[in-house]
Amino acid sequence: MTRKGIEEIVTEIANPIVNRYSFELVDVEFIKEGSNWYLRIYIDKPGGITIDDCQVVSEEISDILDKEDPIPQSYFLEVSSPGLDRPLKKESDFERFKGELVEVKVFKPIEGKKVFEGELVGYKDNKIIIKNDDKEIMEFERDKVAMVRRVIKF
Repeated sequence: MTRKGIEEIVTEIANPIVNRYSFELVDVEFIKEGSNWYLRIYIDKPGGITIDDCQVVSEEISDILDKEDPIPQSYFLEVSSPGLDRPLKKESDFERFKGELVEVKVFKPIEGKKVFEGELVGYKDNKIIIKNDDKEIMEFERDKVAMVRRVIKF
């Protein structure tokens, strides 16, 4: 089974559990680091996720994964908060964080740059729209963007 296929199956398993607690399923990743595989499930809620929140979701998902056994190789299960600098992936993320400072990383350089920073204006017609420091509106086609992440300045 492909990595993407595993992520889709786990998303289907995790969604009802996460929704039952009124949490948001932010992301599911199945990645290899060194010789180990990691299944990472990121959850969030207004006010932030606690360790207890992560534990209850982890236990329930683990029970189902043990019964259904959709992942052929051994792996480590991690359930955590996405952090303050969480990546924005879903259309609802772009709406939720509108007006906040974001970093947009593109796959191929645009005018010699691969990283752009600005205020998130929104997401429309499959484009991420930001306003840079010079007050210029910039639009990025979604399929040309590697990652969009909140920028937290202290």
